[in-house]
Amino acid sequence: MKLETIAIHAGNHIDETSRAVVQPIVMATTFQRGEDGGYPSGHMYSRASNPNRAFLENVIAKLEGGVEAAAFSSGNAAGMSVFQALQPGTHIIAPDDMYHGLRNQLKALFAGILEFDFVDVNDAGVLRSHIKANTGVIWLETPSNPLLKVTDIKQAVAIAKERGIKVVCDNTFATPVCQQPLSLGADLVMHSTTKYFGGHSDLMGGALITAEKNEWWAKIRNVQTMGGAIPSPMDCYYLTRSIKTLPYRVRGHVANAQLLTAYLKKHPKVEQVLYPGLPSHPQHAIAKGQMSAFGAMFSFTVSGGEQQACRVINSLKLFTQATSLGGVESLIEHRASVEGPDTKTPFNLLRVSPGLEHIDDLIADLEQALG
Repeated sequence: MKLETIAIHAGNHIDETSRAVVQPIVMATTFQRGEDGGYPSGHMYSRASNPNRAFLENVIAKLEGGVEAAAFSSGNAAGMSVFQALQPGTHIIAPDDMYHGLRNQLKALFAGILEFDFVDVNDAGVLRSHIKANTGVIWLETPSNPLLKVTDIKQAVAIAKERGIKVVCDNTFATPVCQQPLSLGADLVMHSTTKYFGGHSDLMGGALITAEKNEWWAKIRNVQTMGGAIPSPMDCYYLTRSIKTLPYRVRGHVANAQLLTAYLKKHPKVEQVLYPGLPSHPQHAIAKGQMSAFGAMFSFTVSGGEQQACRVINSLKLFTQATSLGGVESLIEHRASVEGPDTKTPFNLLRVSPGLEHIDDLIADLEQALG
């Protein structure tokens, strides 16, 4: 099936009792056992499994071309479950511009438990030179947040496979509509489902999708069950509902991103536009080879430094200054002020999540703010 069909049908279930065409929300925390003491419904306790979560995990796994998915209460909880499933002393190689929430998580919660290096994973020589005997995971994030760097997934996978190292790819910016890392050899894909999967800035979640059910995946599932950082049945229901329109929403976001970046590229008060879809992007050819579309996220730097960038962001009317991304409303943020003192983000950089408003209105808003 194509993505549009998967998005609608793989998370849906016709209720056997009422014959409702949309699955009910099952709020129960516990489920009746059979006469033999077993669990005829397949569910025992909602921390371990729930019908709504099962539907959600099925559609997410199918969208990414994986064999199974695990849903979590946030993207950070999903990422943390990967780290928790590793043996103490395992070495992780991660991007030098890794999403700051997970980067800070490693530094604050796993220092002394795991080893990690933040390096330029786009440079094959640098990547190889940082591999150690205890390296267990190469973490990728492509396109990256907020510098929109693109990593050659096949190249990173080839290097990892030489040493039996697992590859995890954060696919949040791309979504499976634009990129499918498992098909390129990655072992695991991560999403903050808060973003494009949810798509309306009103629920939080995360997910992991695996290429195969192996011992490592069993450990991650164990972390999910025992740790209990799982989404509520209500969140699972609404997330499954949102996913039904994911392919169409993402195409609308991408179309607006392409037109906005083309406009900003020519603006005299814009120094640089960071978007993989632009031929000027340093990894444009890589993105073109591994992505079916270039995604919707982009960043741009404003002439005049941080003060002028803040003036622009405060002059906008339709773009809301807020953290997060992937909603139907356009968001914009000064990322350096969020990421802290060790940020690698330029202080005149603004990250943009184009919404689904009419492109003429968005361009007009940027025009008056920059002018």
